[in-house]
Amino acid sequence: MAIQGRLSFNLKANYGTAQLGEALVNGVLGAFLLFYYSQVLGMSPSLAAIGVGTAVIVDAITDPLVGSLSDRSTSRFGRRHPFMVAGAIPTAVCLYLLFDPMVSSELGLFVWMVVFVNLTRTAMTVFHIPHIALGAELSDNYDERSSIVGYRTFFGYIGGLAAPLLGFGLFFASTPEYANGQLNASAYAPLAALVACLLAVSVFWTAWTTRHTIGSLPVASSTEGSSLRSAIPNMVRDTLGVLRTGSFRWLFLGVLLLFVIIGVDLALSIHMFTFFWEFTHVEIMVLLPAFAIGGVIGIVLSPMLLRRYSKKAMLQFGLMAWASLQALPVVLRLLGWLPENGDDLLVPILFAMKIIQGIGTVQSNIAFGSMSADCIDEQELQSGSRQAGVFFAASSFAGKAPVGIGNIIAGFGLEFIDWPVGDTIRTAADIAPDKLVKLGLLVGPGVAVCALLCFWCYTQYGLTRERHEEILEELHRRKE
Repeated sequence: MAIQGRLSFNLKANYGTAQLGEALVNGVLGAFLLFYYSQVLGMSPSLAAIGVGTAVIVDAITDPLVGSLSDRSTSRFGRRHPFMVAGAIPTAVCLYLLFDPMVSSELGLFVWMVVFVNLTRTAMTVFHIPHIALGAELSDNYDERSSIVGYRTFFGYIGGLAAPLLGFGLFFASTPEYANGQLNASAYAPLAALVACLLAVSVFWTAWTTRHTIGSLPVASSTEGSSLRSAIPNMVRDTLGVLRTGSFRWLFLGVLLLFVIIGVDLALSIHMFTFFWEFTHVEIMVLLPAFAIGGVIGIVLSPMLLRRYSKKAMLQFGLMAWASLQALPVVLRLLGWLPENGDDLLVPILFAMKIIQGIGTVQSNIAFGSMSADCIDEQELQSGSRQAGVFFAASSFAGKAPVGIGNIIAGFGLEFIDWPVGDTIRTAADIAPDKLVKLGLLVGPGVAVCALLCFWCYTQYGLTRERHEEILEELHRRKE
C-alpha cells in the first residue's frame, strides 16, 4: 500500500536527489562521448557511433531484467533500496574509465569504448530503474504523482544543466594551445571523476533519507520464480505483460521516436556550438543555463496547468514546444534570417528561445512520468500484479535506446557529409562552408517530421482522470 495523503517536501526532495546523478551521467555521455572519441581522439565518427550504439542492445536486456528482479525482490530492505545502493559505485568507476582510455589505436579505442560504455550504462540501470519505480510507489494519488515527478524532473534538469556547465565552466577553459578547450583531451578525465563523485553522493543520499518509507511500500505479490535461474523467463513474461497495457504501449512508442530526435541533436550539440554557431567559451556558458531556467519556471507552472488541462494535453504541448523551438533557430540561420555569428543580438535571441522551449518541454516530462505511473494501476487491475520496475524499465529503455540510435545516426551522418576530424580541426575556418550547411540540415528540418509521428502516438493514449479513479476504487475493493 502506498503512503496515504500528501507527502512532505523533504521526502519528495530527498527522493528526487538521485535523479541529479543519473542526469549528470546522461548529460556527459550524451553531450561529450561521441565528440570526445571522434573529434578529440580522432576515431572514425561512424565507428565511434557504433561503439555508443552497442549500448542499445545491452539496454534492451538489462533494463527489463533489473526491473523484473527489483519487482520480485523480497529483501528485508525493500524491493528498491538495495539495488540503488548496489549500482552507484560501479557506475562511478566505469564512467571515469570510459573517459580515461589506456589505449591509443583506433581499434583499441573502439574496444575500450564498447566495454566501458556498456558497463557504465548497465551499472546505472541497477540504481536508476528501482529509483524511478520507487517514485511511483510512494503515492497512488493522481495529482500527488505529478508532484513527485516534478521534484524528480527538477533535479534532472539541474543535473542535465550541470554536466555541460561543469565541462565548459571548470575544465574546457581556453588555453594558448586550445582556443576551444573542449578539444583538449586531458580535460575529460577530471570532468568524469567529478561527475562520478557527485553521482555516488546523490544516489546514497536518496537511499539513506528515504529508508524510513520501506515499511509502507508495496511488496512483491509472490516469490514464485524469483531466483536468478528464472530471471530471464520472468523478464520476458513481465515485459510482454506490460506492453499489453494499451495506454502505456502508445506512450512507449511515442517516447521511442522522440528520443531518436533527441539523440541526434544531443550528439551533435557540441559540433553545433563550436563550428556552426562559432560560440565563444563565454557565450556557451551564457546559453547553457537557458533551457534549465525555462524548465524550472515550467515546473513552478506545472501544478496549475495540470489541474486545468489533462496530462495527455500537456504531454502533446510539451512535445511540440520542444520540437518546434529545436528546429526553428537552425532553419532561420539557413534561411539567413538570424544575425550573423558574432553579432551581439544572436546570443540573446537564442537564449530567449531556449527559455521558452524549457518552459514548454518540462510539461511533457512531468506529464509522461505521471502518466506512466497511472498505467501501472491499469496493468495491476488487468493482471493482478504490480510491476512498477518493469514499467519504468520499459520507459527508461524507450528513452535510452533511441539516444543510442540517435548517436549512430549522428555518427553516420557526419561520415556521410565527410566531416573532418582530428587535432588539426580547431575552428569553423578549418571546415568548408558547404559542410557547415550540411551539419545544420542534419540537426534542423528532420526534427519536425519525427515529432509529428510522436504526436500521433500520444493521441492514442486513453487513460483519463475519471478512468484512473475508477481503477483505484476497484483495486482498493480487491485489497479489502
